[in-house]
Amino acid sequence: MAVVSWKEILFLTGLVVGCYWNSLSCGFVFDDVSAILDNKDLRPTTPIRNLFLNDFWGTPMAEERSHKSYRPLTVLTFRLNYLVSELSAASYHLLNIVLHGVVCVLFLRVCRLFLDKTSSLVAALLFAVHPIHTEAVTGVVGRAELLSSIFLLAAFLAYTKSTGTDHSIVWAPIALTVVLVAAATLCKEQGITVVGICCVHEVFVAQGFTLPMLLDTLRQVLQGKDGFPYAVLQTLLKLIVLVISTLLLVIIRVQVIQSQLPVFTRFDNPAAVSPTPSRQLTFNFLLPVNAWLLLNPSELCCDWTMGTIPLVESLLDFRNLATLMLYTFLGLLAHHSLRYRHTSAKTVIMALSLIVLPFVPASNLFFPVGFVVAERVLYVPSMGFCVLIAHGFKIVSHTGPLKKISWLMIGVLLTTHAVKTFNRNWDWESEYTLFTSALKVNKNNAKLWNNVGHALENQNNYAMALRYFLQATHVQPDDIGAHMNVGRTYKNLNRSKEAEEAYLVAKSLMPQVIPGKKYATRVAPNHLNVYINLANLIRANNSRLEEADQLYRQAISMRPDFKQAYISRGELLLKMNKLSEARDAYLRALELDGTNADLWYNLAIVNIEMKDPSEALKNFNHALELNPRHKLALFNSALLMQELGEPKFWPEANRRFLTYVEEEPDDANGYFNLGMLAMDAAENAAAEHWMRKAIGLQAGFRSALFNLALLYSQSKREVDALPVLDELLHHHPEHIKGLILKGDILMNHKKDTKGAKVCFERILRMDPTNVQGKHNLCVVYFEERDLPRAERCLEETLALAPNEEYVRRHLSIVRSKMAAMSAAGQPISGERVRTSDEEVKPQGVNEGAEEVAESEKEGRGADPKSVDSRQTEQQTRGKSTKEIKDIEEKRAAALKRLEEIERILSARVCVCVCLCGGVRARAAPGRCFYF
Repeated sequence: MAVVSWKEILFLTGLVVGCYWNSLSCGFVFDDVSAILDNKDLRPTTPIRNLFLNDFWGTPMAEERSHKSYRPLTVLTFRLNYLVSELSAASYHLLNIVLHGVVCVLFLRVCRLFLDKTSSLVAALLFAVHPIHTEAVTGVVGRAELLSSIFLLAAFLAYTKSTGTDHSIVWAPIALTVVLVAAATLCKEQGITVVGICCVHEVFVAQGFTLPMLLDTLRQVLQGKDGFPYAVLQTLLKLIVLVISTLLLVIIRVQVIQSQLPVFTRFDNPAAVSPTPSRQLTFNFLLPVNAWLLLNPSELCCDWTMGTIPLVESLLDFRNLATLMLYTFLGLLAHHSLRYRHTSAKTVIMALSLIVLPFVPASNLFFPVGFVVAERVLYVPSMGFCVLIAHGFKIVSHTGPLKKISWLMIGVLLTTHAVKTFNRNWDWESEYTLFTSALKVNKNNAKLWNNVGHALENQNNYAMALRYFLQATHVQPDDIGAHMNVGRTYKNLNRSKEAEEAYLVAKSLMPQVIPGKKYATRVAPNHLNVYINLANLIRANNSRLEEADQLYRQAISMRPDFKQAYISRGELLLKMNKLSEARDAYLRALELDGTNADLWYNLAIVNIEMKDPSEALKNFNHALELNPRHKLALFNSALLMQELGEPKFWPEANRRFLTYVEEEPDDANGYFNLGMLAMDAAENAAAEHWMRKAIGLQAGFRSALFNLALLYSQSKREVDALPVLDELLHHHPEHIKGLILKGDILMNHKKDTKGAKVCFERILRMDPTNVQGKHNLCVVYFEERDLPRAERCLEETLALAPNEEYVRRHLSIVRSKMAAMSAAGQPISGERVRTSDEEVKPQGVNEGAEEVAESEKEGRGADPKSVDSRQTEQQTRGKSTKEIKDIEEKRAAALKRLEEIERILSARVCVCVCLCGGVRARAAPGRCFYF
């Protein structure tokens, strides 16, 4: 038995790399999105056991909406990819190329069992470059085919060693075969068909029986002339072991899917719901269609559903001739291979078994599947096809005149196939290129028009996407999904009326409820989204909230396990302030999917609205246990901890904000809240760092700029605060608190009364009723010694805020000051009136004169008590001693009242910063936290 040399291995792998290296630049397209991008089973935070509980797409097998495709080993390789490179598509494509190379080498090893060295290499080379394999190799989800093929070929190779040199049974290879068959089946369901291939090999190749010999032996046994020959008994024993192990695998598989077949619609496979004989004729016609793709892979299409292949509805349809010709050809080959014992017959029978048996599960002949034609399922059947081609090449090349021609034809075939494969890979570069290339092959498939529309929609090109979606409705007027796409696109274009009309059309196409018949089995789960989308649209109108709720409840009544309906309804109930019902909706959704971190997060939002922060924090923690990197749960739980105001929560809140900014390094809100936490903890250096980081990411970040200025002011760095306030007011000239703080700094620390006055006047121009701005402007008048104006100003302020005691008290101070100055004979407005004696340097209080200065304190807001009431009172000459004494007594009384003034009002600027957690569209409405 010839082995595979290293040169052949290198040659094969080099050819594979040459044909597929450009697939490394392709992204995740088509089914890759659901299997990779949206599949939580790939994430390290998901328990490994979930891979064995969920289907290929991450949906629990117990749910009706599950596709029932059970391939945990394939998903495990995706998970390994994710551990290495997360969602970098290149690593996934690279592993697929490696696996295809392994399959090619194993296939060459299998071919050596039936073909000579040259012919087997030709078969392996043709298999390596065949364009039909691009979907299985370049499409990441095609890995199921690759892995299943590896174990299938390995199982077959193991089984070929189950017969000893003395024709005895060797059980170790059989046991290994059973294990490898199980592994192949856990990669993809068709892997179990290798048992049939092993049976064919055992009977017709290993034992060398022919069909006439088997029939003759059976006839003799039935006639009692003779018993079973020993060789036949050995064969029967081995086959019984294989069959029993296969039955056990089938039973386990049925238990896994809970005896339920997946739900497919007539759009996925129109013939599956067609009447007799249309269903049978169409399914049989699909066989020559697949055969033609192997023979002539010039026009390949990623999706053959819907109207791609019209139904064969009559016996008179000429396409039935193609079906008849294929069955005739296969019958002749089978007749040839089953009647004779020579090598050629054995090669043909093994080629036929490789073609037919692995294709049976996808043939629709015994049970319907979710597609009409799928190029990827031809991956294993193409092995048998390549064996037939190589065997034919062997026969022809041994004939003298045709030898050169046969080599030329094989060379041309390999070259054209390799070029076609290389070019076909570019079609898988993006969803747009993939589906536009498919439309070139078939324009009667509404799904393709929809998918091109989706690709354009992902590029935010809604106007162009709408054209494709509308074309889909023209190609297939009863396509519910197409009308839903039209409605969604109209909504994105802010054309709500047209969107609602499109959704209503889709809703009218939904099957009507038939009493006694389970609705869920007759409609695709994604079609029920029409109720969700329509409800989400009309609930924007507050007068139609009850109507929207009715749609959600209708969807739930149709499919009680419709998780998204509970989620959307919970959001609506929250908007309607029906908090208890919203909580119940989310709890019901959690009964369906308790491992969904988003649901725990949404429930926490409801708890916050119900004023139950401890329960909210507990549910946030549930979400983070399931997904420690859940960005919204990290952010909002940290905000909640900060809002609780308990220092014991601050370290954990800080850790969660740090984790959040690792996930969202460009989100300024995360850094801002780290800064707020640092301010609460009096860690000024850290607070300044985080605020600066937030401002650097988001120029004009209002809250960060103001709180940084406030931080500087609190830290006695008022000079540093002024440029920050100037930047704040440049971006937000209406920021009243910023103007108040700036005016306070200018007046109390820069002694710039005019600048402060400008700030307070700007406030009053924007809001004439602003009490703090009005009050501080009165302080400016007091500072300017314009006491009458200050008095009038404070009277107006008191009228605006009659209950503010400090305004009343400060008005009394101003009036007392005016009375004291009047009693002292001094002007109470404008500049002081100076006498010639004022030019003399002060001599203490020898003349009874005394300089009185009010103490000053720094404040966050300007205050009447921040007025420097320093006045130097001198006795004017020409007065009698008694008059001077009377004046001094009155003045002393006034000064005594002034000295009773309390400390300067340090009105700390109170900041209320509202930060929304950015709740996802399908979660509860945005929750704001206030500080």
